[in-house]
Amino acid sequence: MRIFKLTSVIICVAFLLSCNNQSKKTGENTAMGITKTNEEVVLDKSVAKLKEVVESLKYADSFPRNITKGEKEWNLVGVRDWCSGFWPGVLWYAYEYSGDAALKAGAEKFTEPLKTIAYTPADNHDVGFMVYCSYGNGYRLTGNEEYKKVLLSAADTLATLYHPKAGTILSWPEMKHKFQHNTIIDNMMNLELLFWAAKNGGDKKLYDIAVSHADVSMKRLVRPDYSIFHVTCFDDKTGEFIEGKTHQGYADDSMWARGQGWGIYGFAMSYRETGKADYLTTAQKLADHFIARLPEDGIPYWDFDDPAIPNAPKDASAAGVVACGMLELSEQLKDEKLKEKYLNAAKELIARLSSDDYFSGDTNDALLLHSTGHYPNNSEIDVPIIYADYYFMEALLRLKKIEAKKLES
Repeated sequence: MRIFKLTSVIICVAFLLSCNNQSKKTGENTAMGITKTNEEVVLDKSVAKLKEVVESLKYADSFPRNITKGEKEWNLVGVRDWCSGFWPGVLWYAYEYSGDAALKAGAEKFTEPLKTIAYTPADNHDVGFMVYCSYGNGYRLTGNEEYKKVLLSAADTLATLYHPKAGTILSWPEMKHKFQHNTIIDNMMNLELLFWAAKNGGDKKLYDIAVSHADVSMKRLVRPDYSIFHVTCFDDKTGEFIEGKTHQGYADDSMWARGQGWGIYGFAMSYRETGKADYLTTAQKLADHFIARLPEDGIPYWDFDDPAIPNAPKDASAAGVVACGMLELSEQLKDEKLKEKYLNAAKELIARLSSDDYFSGDTNDALLLHSTGHYPNNSEIDVPIIYADYYFMEALLRLKKIEAKKLES
């Protein structure tokens, strides 16, 4: 299998040697005589950079989204941009690792403006990305009851997009003229907000909505070969399935890399929340298909079927999402060999993203280089994008916790 190929081993060994050599030179790999793990070394570097960047951003209602090629600073967007929740989420992760009060203050500062999303009519499915990545991490780390209120309201707001006949949450209201009632694979990630709310004082119907959405997505978005459609279209009146299509991928029948990641992570998370075995099986088969199609260097192209390969752009954000999904999958499985399989696959992705080819260092204010947002729209191609940084930080922290548990057992 590809994850055991010699090239992958070489990448990992080179990365480990690089980290260890750099650590010996700077002394950053040791503290009080205790050797740090490689993910901790990368987290230390990331936290140091984030502390500098957060101090340079003056307006709490303006959020990093991408960096133009050749530039150093983030391009900023407003509260209602679908990516607004990722920056405060990155800061919450940095605070979780470091305990740094300045990072906590920054996370609180950039979380607060997103409150409005929970209390205004939903105009897209991204309420989960926007509020759960910000307020969700904030509540998890602080227990702030005001954060909980916002999260519960946000879940109710997201649920207003549910179509009972189609059985899914509407993704793009503004795209009805093109796709009618549409559901995209990205929307699997927003279900975690509904699952959380149902367990924490929200309406129990939120759980049923999330399960229905996952069931229909599994049936309609997942292809027989376990690649994924980006979009499924349903009749807006009857809810009947019409067709599967793409919007951000190369073609309707191609394998869009980030979409595969949303599926792996989304179904693994849904299994965690429901215990439904079909979700776990689906997540595994999606992951296996992703692994089997990875190129030799271990990072996916933006779409696995772009005919321009090997000259097509890469997508570091897809690798970060998949790494998190593989770690989630590894934690849910009981079979030790399978657990190790997906854990090792995630570690390879993290190691590659942590290398000089993808980790930005002093190049600019982002953590990761070489993500691709919307290639068919000629948008955000081969640039840093904030959600790549978010899932990279999440993957590093999750791996750190898994490794710590192993040492304890």
